[in-house]
Amino acid sequence: MPKITFVKEKVTVEAQDGEDIRSVARKNGVQLYSGPHKVLNCMGMGACGSCNVSVKSGSDNCTPRTFCERIVAKWLTPLPLFLIKILSNPSKDVRLACQTKVHGDVEVETHPPINWHGEKFWN
Repeated sequence: MPKITFVKEKVTVEAQDGEDIRSVARKNGVQLYSGPHKVLNCMGMGACGSCNVSVKSGSDNCTPRTFCERIVAKWLTPLPLFLIKILSNPSKDVRLACQTKVHGDVEVETHPPINWHGEKFWN
Protein backbone atom coordinates (compact mmCIF):
# COMPACT_ATOMS: atom_id res chain seq x y z
CA MET A 1 0.00 0.00 0.00
CA PRO A 2 1.29 3.48 -0.85
CA LYS A 3 2.14 5.84 1.99
CA ILE A 4 1.45 9.56 1.88
CA THR A 5 3.49 11.79 4.17
CA PHE A 6 2.03 15.21 4.91
CA VAL A 7 5.22 17.16 5.67
CA LYS A 8 3.85 20.19 7.57
CA GLU A 9 1.51 18.07 9.69
CA LYS A 10 4.18 15.37 10.29
CA VAL A 11 1.64 12.67 9.47
CA THR A 12 2.25 9.51 7.43
CA VAL A 13 -0.77 7.49 6.39
CA GLU A 14 -1.47 4.53 4.14
CA ALA A 15 -3.62 4.90 1.04
CA GLN A 16 -5.22 2.49 -1.37
CA ASP A 17 -3.48 2.20 -4.73
CA GLY A 18 -5.10 4.78 -7.03
CA GLU A 19 -6.70 6.80 -4.23
CA ASP A 20 -6.54 10.59 -4.50
CA ILE A 21 -4.65 12.71 -1.98
CA ARG A 22 -7.76 14.71 -0.99
CA SER A 23 -9.67 11.60 0.09
CA VAL A 24 -6.74 10.35 2.15
CA ALA A 25 -6.24 13.75 3.80
CA ARG A 26 -9.92 14.08 4.71
CA LYS A 27 -10.07 10.56 6.18
CA ASN A 28 -7.08 11.30 8.38
CA GLY A 29 -7.95 14.82 9.56
CA VAL A 30 -5.41 16.71 7.44
CA GLN A 31 -6.77 20.16 6.52
CA LEU A 32 -6.23 20.99 2.84
CA TYR A 33 -8.43 24.06 2.68
CA SER A 34 -7.92 27.48 4.20
CA GLY A 35 -10.20 30.43 4.83
CA PRO A 36 -13.57 30.40 3.09
CA HIS A 37 -12.51 27.37 1.02
CA LYS A 38 -13.12 25.19 4.08
CA VAL A 39 -16.81 25.59 3.28
CA LEU A 40 -16.86 26.91 -0.28
CA ASN A 41 -15.05 24.40 -2.47
CA CYS A 42 -15.97 22.12 -5.35
CA MET A 43 -16.05 18.96 -3.17
CA GLY A 44 -13.29 17.25 -5.12
CA MET A 45 -14.49 17.90 -8.67
CA GLY A 46 -11.27 19.69 -9.68
CA ALA A 47 -12.98 22.97 -10.51
CA CYS A 48 -11.97 25.40 -7.74
CA GLY A 49 -8.24 24.79 -7.34
CA SER A 50 -8.32 25.31 -3.57
CA CYS A 51 -6.94 21.89 -2.57
CA ASN A 52 -3.50 22.50 -4.04
CA VAL A 53 -0.52 20.68 -2.57
CA SER A 54 3.16 20.56 -3.41
CA VAL A 55 4.52 17.09 -4.14
CA LYS A 56 7.96 17.14 -2.50
CA SER A 57 9.01 13.61 -3.43
CA GLY A 58 7.52 10.69 -5.28
CA SER A 59 5.98 12.70 -8.11
CA ASP A 60 6.68 9.75 -10.40
CA ASN A 61 4.25 7.75 -8.20
CA CYS A 62 1.43 10.20 -9.02
CA THR A 63 -0.85 10.28 -12.01
CA PRO A 64 -0.14 12.91 -14.69
CA ARG A 65 -1.98 16.24 -14.61
CA THR A 66 -5.63 15.78 -15.46
CA PHE A 67 -7.70 17.80 -17.90
CA CYS A 68 -9.35 19.53 -14.91
CA GLU A 69 -5.98 20.60 -13.52
CA ARG A 70 -4.92 22.07 -16.85
CA ILE A 71 -8.23 23.94 -17.26
CA VAL A 72 -8.16 25.33 -13.70
CA ALA A 73 -4.55 26.45 -14.18
CA LYS A 74 -5.23 28.12 -17.51
CA TRP A 75 -8.77 29.56 -17.34
CA LEU A 76 -10.28 29.53 -13.86
CA THR A 77 -7.54 31.18 -11.85
CA PRO A 78 -6.92 33.08 -9.64
CA LEU A 79 -9.45 31.14 -7.60
CA PRO A 80 -6.88 30.48 -4.86
CA LEU A 81 -3.85 31.54 -6.91
CA PHE A 82 -3.27 28.01 -8.22
CA LEU A 83 -1.73 29.34 -11.45
CA ILE A 84 0.70 31.61 -9.58
CA LYS A 85 1.79 28.67 -7.44
CA ILE A 86 2.45 26.63 -10.57
CA LEU A 87 4.31 29.47 -12.32
CA SER A 88 6.40 30.33 -9.27
CA ASN A 89 7.53 26.74 -8.88
CA PRO A 90 9.89 25.71 -11.70
CA SER A 91 9.69 22.01 -10.80
CA LYS A 92 5.91 22.03 -11.49
CA ASP A 93 5.19 20.04 -8.36
CA VAL A 94 2.05 21.95 -7.34
CA ARG A 95 -0.98 19.72 -7.94
CA LEU A 96 -4.65 19.54 -7.05
CA ALA A 97 -5.06 16.97 -4.29
CA CYS A 98 -8.49 15.94 -5.56
CA GLN A 99 -7.10 15.07 -8.99
CA THR A 100 -3.78 13.49 -7.98
CA LYS A 101 -3.97 9.74 -7.50
CA VAL A 102 -1.07 7.88 -5.90
CA HIS A 103 0.46 4.57 -6.92
CA GLY A 104 3.43 4.64 -4.57
CA ASP A 105 4.97 6.55 -1.65
CA VAL A 106 4.77 10.35 -1.85
CA GLU A 107 5.54 13.34 0.37
CA VAL A 108 3.25 16.35 0.05
CA GLU A 109 3.19 19.82 1.56
CA THR A 110 -0.22 21.32 2.19
CA HIS A 111 -0.75 25.04 1.63
CA PRO A 112 2.44 25.52 -0.43
CA PRO A 113 3.92 29.02 -0.24
CA ILE A 114 3.94 31.37 -3.21
CA ASN A 115 7.36 32.46 -4.44
CA TRP A 116 6.44 36.00 -5.52
CA HIS A 117 10.04 36.92 -6.37
CA GLY A 118 11.17 33.65 -7.92
CA GLU A 119 13.90 33.63 -10.51
CA LYS A 120 11.60 32.25 -13.23
CA PHE A 121 8.30 33.70 -12.03
CA TRP A 122 7.79 36.26 -14.81
CA ASN A 123 9.55 34.32 -17.60
